[in-house]
Amino acid sequence: MIKSVLFICHGNICRSPMAEFVFKKMLSENGMADRVFVASCATSTETIWNGQGEPVYPPAAKELAQHGIDCSEKRSVQLKKADYENYDLLICMDSNNIRNAMHILGGDPKKKVCKLMDFTDRPRDVADPWFTGDFKTCYRDIEQGCAALLKRIMQ
Repeated sequence: MIKSVLFICHGNICRSPMAEFVFKKMLSENGMADRVFVASCATSTETIWNGQGEPVYPPAAKELAQHGIDCSEKRSVQLKKADYENYDLLICMDSNNIRNAMHILGGDPKKKVCKLMDFTDRPRDVADPWFTGDFKTCYRDIEQGCAALLKRIMQ
């Protein structure tokens, strides 16, 4: 049984916190909020200054709010090597973050690291809205990936 999930992206201010909060909402709606611990983090330190992480990027927070999701307390944190043992699944948003996570984690001997969209019928990267500006498509992809992940966990 999957008891903990860590979503990972580059800065932990767009995609991974969106996935964290979308998945938490799905778990809650399915009576599973207390059975799976969910968090998110960054492979980079670019959004962390003097130990203080940045809040969710405003357009990402706005997209979440349009779906009734509050992320106002979230601050970016960096992936640590110890996270590998602390989580059952480490789910990256794209191939670059798989590579960066592997560098930080020192490998994946238990096959815990994957991409979010690998759970869907159309495996692919979740495009980074920091560059595309398309937070709606990003949300839709994350919602689809999280729904497929939830279905897998519930089986």
